[in-house]
Amino acid sequence: STVDQLWRAADAAELARRTEVLARHLVARGVGTDTLVGVCLERSFEMVVALMGSLRAGAAYVPIDPEYPRERVAHMLTDSGVKIVLGQARFAELLAGFAGDVVWLDRDWAAVEARQAASELPRVIAAEQSAYAIYTSGSTGRPKGAVNTHGAILNRLLWMQAEYRLTAADRALQKTPFSFDVSVWEFFWPLMVGARLVLAQPGGHRDGAYLVELIRREGITTLHFVPSMLHAFLEHQGAR
Repeated sequence: STVDQLWRAADAAELARRTEVLARHLVARGVGTDTLVGVCLERSFEMVVALMGSLRAGAAYVPIDPEYPRERVAHMLTDSGVKIVLGQARFAELLAGFAGDVVWLDRDWAAVEARQAASELPRVIAAEQSAYAIYTSGSTGRPKGAVNTHGAILNRLLWMQAEYRLTAADRALQKTPFSFDVSVWEFFWPLMVGARLVLAQPGGHRDGAYLVELIRREGITTLHFVPSMLHAFLEHQGAR
């Protein structure tokens, strides 16, 4: 189930293992430094593996929200020039027009593991290498991909850790759609310091009552809201 996934699904060692398996699989398929890898998944353990595996292979990920209209998805795939997409099989129809390679992380994972590609992974990933390309909303024209680097992300995460100091005792909530840059801090900050990463269910960020219950049930200590969303969240009973 993808509902409220913590690391009940897997501990840090299992995440590291799957990351290595996927990274080697990607390199065997021609992925390398600054290659763009499309990621079309709902929030889930597979999504975390996809992001981590892409980065470990030296590539940059392109988040493709499966809730996007087909026309926008087609534009993003063409404009970015991705040759490979990591997806979940239930979104096969959305990706039906994609001419590149698709790896279904839910349906095909056993086969990926069985092959156990022996590809050599990058020993060093330079600060200037691309880490992700997130597309703009398109509200002022055609959506455009904005690329960020490993160095810039690390700078941000180190600053956040210096200012707010997460520990292994913390539980951080990941609720922001991964097509927004706030998701980057939500995913990687807790993993960087060994805190517990709690994934809200797909679409859960829109349901204030659900978030209130999830925060209480899982003992969330750290979460992120933009001011407008915080105001709306605090209107829900029990949020204060």
